[in-house]
Amino acid sequence: MLHSVLFAVCVFATCHVSGYTLRGEEDAFDQGVFGADFLQRDLHPLFHCPDMSPSPDVPTSVEYVKAADVKVIAALGDSLTTAIGANGSTIFSIPFEFRQVSWSIGGYGTYQNVITLANIFKLFNPKLLGPSPVMTLHGHPTTVNETGFNFAVTGHNTLNVSDQIRHMIDTFKSYPGLNFQEDWKVVTMLIGMNDICDYCKNKTLFSPDSFIHYMTEALDMMMNEIPRTIVNVVQILPMKPLREVQRPTLGCQLQKRFCSCLVQPEENSPELKELVEINYEFQRRLEKLLHSDRFFKKDFAVVLQPYLKNAGPPRLPDGTLDLSFFTADCFHFTVKGHEELAKGLWNNMFQPEGGKEMIKTFEEPIKLICPPKEHPYIYTKPRAASSAAAPKCFSFMLMSLISVFVPFHSL
Repeated sequence: MLHSVLFAVCVFATCHVSGYTLRGEEDAFDQGVFGADFLQRDLHPLFHCPDMSPSPDVPTSVEYVKAADVKVIAALGDSLTTAIGANGSTIFSIPFEFRQVSWSIGGYGTYQNVITLANIFKLFNPKLLGPSPVMTLHGHPTTVNETGFNFAVTGHNTLNVSDQIRHMIDTFKSYPGLNFQEDWKVVTMLIGMNDICDYCKNKTLFSPDSFIHYMTEALDMMMNEIPRTIVNVVQILPMKPLREVQRPTLGCQLQKRFCSCLVQPEENSPELKELVEINYEFQRRLEKLLHSDRFFKKDFAVVLQPYLKNAGPPRLPDGTLDLSFFTADCFHFTVKGHEELAKGLWNNMFQPEGGKEMIKTFEEPIKLICPPKEHPYIYTKPRAASSAAAPKCFSFMLMSLISVFVPFHSL
């Protein structure tokens, strides 16, 4: 109901709604869509790496996929991935999903216009399939021509993500120009924050056990049905600091409705302490699940990208929160925040497990890295799989030494 009212207000106030069909580089940035702050931004310097070429032959192993080998990009999740309200200008932007600037999948313009994971990959492969081309309106039917391969749904919990995956698989199989069996795909998934927002409403349905159950079910579906795929599972961020993001606006009042379990409890209350512990437990359980080699095989890997695990909110020099990172609802990220999320994810993809950068705060802009010369591939092999070979290697060396130093007849 609220979204319908806001949409009607926007229409009668002559807000620019035609931006709903804004497409890529074909149209100029529009203030009614992106807000005055966005228009004042300078173009980003071009990002270039020494090696931006694909492999000589299409790789058959998930361990040897370069950025330029990736043909398809997709995303799963909730309102953070639909980029709801991401222009950050007014409350009227809240019903709009600015998918074309979403951190993991947005395809607006080029990297120099907006830094997204998809726009970075487009530098390596300009023919990349899947980046989101336009904005959508929450609650209204959409097509893949509008969303691209952004299958996230505003308001979804982890229990819904398998529905998104089924939609993704069906789309992959039927999309013109996509070779389902042969093309390498990168899928980014960030889900679970709404579970925490709803925890106090149903502590069984939104428990850590349920979260892991539905995550396991979703990842099993992808592993069993989608060939040649790398799945980025982005670690859930600590949500308590979002309580500090406040403005005396109607938008901020909405936060108390869609994340009441986080926002409404008193500071130091048992309810808040329990929710903070649940947030940490989600993180711990996700690490335990993905630090195994369960979701790793020759042409498929799930990789936990942990860069948001300890991330604190950005602050100004006087210690107050930098509200330019947050939308009018005091909860979601503006384009400025989306760009930092994109850069952190890209960097994690080219850092080995155990050596992935952890972001403390977004106060300092993240500097993108190039794929290392000594390992130009997306890191996929889990620690468990790497260490599994160690005992065999050690046993072989031990037997070799024994054969040298111990007479044969004494064995």
